[in-house]
Amino acid sequence: MKKILLISWIILLTGCATHPQVSTTRMKKGDTESGLVYSIENVLPYYYYRKAITDRSNLGFRMGLLIGGAGIDYSRLLYSKENKWDVLNLAWSLNPNYNIDATYYKFYQGKQKGEKPPAVFWWGLRGMYIPKGISGGTSARMGLLIGAQPWARYGFEIGYFHDPNAMPLSKVLSPSWKWDDPENIARYGDTPHISDSGLPSEYSRWTGLSIRFYVLTDKKKNNGSKP
Repeated sequence: MKKILLISWIILLTGCATHPQVSTTRMKKGDTESGLVYSIENVLPYYYYRKAITDRSNLGFRMGLLIGGAGIDYSRLLYSKENKWDVLNLAWSLNPNYNIDATYYKFYQGKQKGEKPPAVFWWGLRGMYIPKGISGGTSARMGLLIGAQPWARYGFEIGYFHDPNAMPLSKVLSPSWKWDDPENIARYGDTPHISDSGLPSEYSRWTGLSIRFYVLTDKKKNNGSKP
């Protein structure tokens, strides 16, 4: 019985809310990219695969070791000039707090130094919507993310997306703030941060936190060559 409960807990834990891994390069039609993403919001790593369907558009597919992490997304290059470019990404993710994202990214590429690939940096504005979370409620979030790929195959990203109806933004970093305290229950009583199973709900501040590290496992140009 304990083993069954442990397995059930792990399945629920793998994916409070997940997000796609977009390409950090300007993909051309036929280019492909794949890798592994390790993130605190998904607990277990997930595999992703991207393919450019035009010089401006690419599709992404994700699959986690369990349910969490699975999803699809679409990226569109909106602006490109020299060492900077903008991308719009639309994504749908399957997890206990399954979410829909719309993210506007701004990428910047550093200078080439010898044979080492130039580093890439980015920031983004993300809108995140959970139509029906683990507690049965809805959550609409907005926030910022920043990321970098200083190495050829490795990179990271950090972001937070806030739901103003679930708690004050000024209290996000306050561990003592609780939604069910007497002074907060009247305002936030209908947005419980803990589900009946004891996991973070769609209203929890933890659901809005995203910290990830990723590894590129394969990257190919449309002619089959590797960059």
